[in-house]
Amino acid sequence: MIRDANKIFLAPDMEICQSDYPVDWYQEDFIPYAEEYLALPDRKYETIVKWMSPYIKRAVDHFGDSLLLLAHYYMGGEIVKLIGEFNGKIGDSYQLALMARNNPEKKVIVESAVHFMAESITLLAAPDQHVYITNPKSGCTMEMFAKDFMVEPAFIDLNARYGEENILPVCYMNTSGRVKAMTGAQGGAVCTSSNVKKIFEWALKKNKKILFIPDMHMGENVASWLNIPKSKIAYWPGGTAGATYSLNAQDAATLKRFDEAQLILFSSECGVHTYFNQMMVNYWRERGYTVIVHPECRNVVANMADSVGSTAHIWDFVTNDKAGTGRYAIGTEGHMVRHLQQLCKDTAIKVENLGDAKIENQQALGCGCATMSRNDPPHLVALLDLLRQGKDLSYNLVQPGDVVNEFTGKCDRLTSAEQQAIIKNARLALENMIEIVES
Repeated sequence: MIRDANKIFLAPDMEICQSDYPVDWYQEDFIPYAEEYLALPDRKYETIVKWMSPYIKRAVDHFGDSLLLLAHYYMGGEIVKLIGEFNGKIGDSYQLALMARNNPEKKVIVESAVHFMAESITLLAAPDQHVYITNPKSGCTMEMFAKDFMVEPAFIDLNARYGEENILPVCYMNTSGRVKAMTGAQGGAVCTSSNVKKIFEWALKKNKKILFIPDMHMGENVASWLNIPKSKIAYWPGGTAGATYSLNAQDAATLKRFDEAQLILFSSECGVHTYFNQMMVNYWRERGYTVIVHPECRNVVANMADSVGSTAHIWDFVTNDKAGTGRYAIGTEGHMVRHLQQLCKDTAIKVENLGDAKIENQQALGCGCATMSRNDPPHLVALLDLLRQGKDLSYNLVQPGDVVNEFTGKCDRLTSAEQQAIIKNARLALENMIEIVES
């Protein structure tokens, strides 16, 4: 039986990981809550939860069944635990994306995760459902380097050279609504780490060149699973380099690579998962551990691992001891690993972070995804308490096509007409994914 993420055991005196909490910026109305939080005597789970619980309870009592609290597996343990205790939902990016669509009675949806996840929920929500993110600055390093203006030149050049009808885009869930809309407008689909293989199998049957936006490493991994040779993969630069890259400026050898490519990868990556390396795999395997990693890890690491899969796959594999070894070294976001360690604390299953291998001169990984952790306790309680008071929190309201500067917090919001265009085309890509997966 799969152990429930909502039932994580956290020892009362357990220190909450703080090194990745960038408690450096709060909206003006949020500052009093941040000051209360920073004045707490310690960072023990019991202390933080005792402070948070009354705020959350008042909001839950006020909104009743219309409120839905959400968090990703990667969130800090105190938030995951509390959201679970107040009947919220914990999930991976695919599960979260479906929350508004599958729960039409929920009118106020508060998400503690990164912006692209909240926007994906919004894209599938009904007009009377409102999705809020506790901190709009909570971005994703991969998405930051695959903005629409960075990706658009790839669409323009590839369509011009090969014909739009011969290019099939597939975008990872870790992209903005604007990129999802570009994908949907050209008949493509969204994918997640849990269904990427199935989406690629669908795409390959179309007999077109596949443009995968991003992740470079996940693209290489799924290519190896589906026997797409490396010689049939071409790379479009990620980040700002992608915005200025042009096929017209490339040499004959590069153009030949694109001409012969079956798969074109937009080359951004996850700052957390690219940390893991072969030495770490060897370290834990020599000590009898089964190694399981996320498909955003480098291809050489994924090829060495005993199992590769999404957060939901990792959760299931470890908690049900699928390898029968009772010893697991996990290559994924740190908070997720800590949740598993706590959940398995009272069992015979031992869980380690792949990055905790004792290797000389190896820089420490830290707690987890720092951008995810911008959704810290004061942001969550402030948002809920202010919503309960009827305050206008349009800044935290997630709208289709929003682009938030992760450094300044400034939001570029589209007009209503522009938002409708994003919804129309992004939904096509999301619904394509849902139809392929659910069938």
